[in-house]
Amino acid sequence: MRHYYSLNEYYRNKFGKKVYKITLSGGMSCPNRDGTIDTRGCIFCSNGGSGEFAESCALSVSEQINRAKLRVSAKTSENAYIAYFQPYSNTYADVEYLRSIFYEAISPVEIVGLSVATRPDCLPDEVIDLLSEINRIKPVTVELGLQTIHKSTSDYIRRGYELSVYDDAVKKLHDIGVEVVTHLIIGLPYETEDMIYQSVRYVGKVTDGIKLQLLHVIRGTDLEHEYELKRFEVLSLERYTEILCNCICRLPENVVIHRITGDGDKRSLIAPLWSADKKRVLNHINRYMDDNDIKQGIALKNIL
Repeated sequence: MRHYYSLNEYYRNKFGKKVYKITLSGGMSCPNRDGTIDTRGCIFCSNGGSGEFAESCALSVSEQINRAKLRVSAKTSENAYIAYFQPYSNTYADVEYLRSIFYEAISPVEIVGLSVATRPDCLPDEVIDLLSEINRIKPVTVELGLQTIHKSTSDYIRRGYELSVYDDAVKKLHDIGVEVVTHLIIGLPYETEDMIYQSVRYVGKVTDGIKLQLLHVIRGTDLEHEYELKRFEVLSLERYTEILCNCICRLPENVVIHRITGDGDKRSLIAPLWSADKKRVLNHINRYMDDNDIKQGIALKNIL
């Protein structure tokens, strides 16, 4: 049963084959870490900038691609990949540096597209122009870390920009034909269930894709300190599954769902520990969807 519009289905529709994302590092930082906005980063962000599974930025982009391809070679025979710059903010650099690494990334014939994770406040006009230029060669997707639409939560997690900045970024990217994927976190401290659904409904109206991410408490983050002080509780697998499926029902059918959970680095994961067993989590979610006949967009007309 088709419960939602998955990334795998989207890639097959777009490219006619199985496509893998290979995670690369451009060695960039973030205005929330280098002192431009703050030095501490978002409260949940790991020291690796949420890119623990990326290749090393000490290698050239070409070397990273070759290593990443070797790691997934046993899973695919299609030889088709998306070059995905994940850690930190991957448009937060001089535009000529970005030009060099992005063009290097898309140069192999087997790289069928470019995906860039960044912040909405790191998209100046010259970067937008560069992304537009590359998008005319191979399709570009930009991933924006929004996490929530609520100011009280964004202040708490130290996101460092207003919701209007996200809105402006989405418009600029759509104006040049670049697709947008928005990240939301389920289970942020002090957010009610309805607040989560409000974020989902808001984003669902403007984004092309969405990543629904379980809140992870990672060792070495300020969120770990908050958790140790028992200022919030993490979600159980059962509760997360219920909320996740309610989110899926509230998303339009055309929005591609890129992620329904997440894998934190097991070596640094504090909580929830159940999330470390990805196969078990996905099996539980899929069974729940089957049992409850979950369908993306089925509740749209009743909720929006």
